[in-house]
Amino acid sequence: MSESTELELVTDASELGGFHSILGYRQASWDEDCAVIELELTPQHLNLGGVVHGGVLSSLLDIAMAQAGTYCPYPNRMRKAITLSMTVTFTGQCSAGLIRATGRKRAGGRRIFNSTGEVHDADGNLLAIGEGTFRIRSSSEHPEGEPI
Repeated sequence: MSESTELELVTDASELGGFHSILGYRQASWDEDCAVIELELTPQHLNLGGVVHGGVLSSLLDIAMAQAGTYCPYPNRMRKAITLSMTVTFTGQCSAGLIRATGRKRAGGRRIFNSTGEVHDADGNLLAIGEGTFRIRSSSEHPEGEPI
């Protein structure tokens, strides 16, 4: 988020409902072509081995990479994208603390775009990397998006 709109945009996923609310992340920043979300790990985010579940890391990457191509500077509005393809490589583990997913739009046209992403723990250790292709939904083609 830019400094001028940071407080005006949704910062807590619980405000969005659905899976976003269950996952429990918060928006750390969101600008044109870059989005950062953070998650404080709780026991519900861990796998049977006691480390963050790969599905949690994949979900954070999916959200951050999609957001990187759907920035909307208008308060109480949003743009949406559908994931067409995504790959994730897991590179590390952690069991507690804050993790941060960063998505960056790398290329794209009017409706289709590509993004890359990384998830790091609080110490900066790389937990996962991702790459995805996304399609902007019909209702989200314009910069003003649609009402939340």
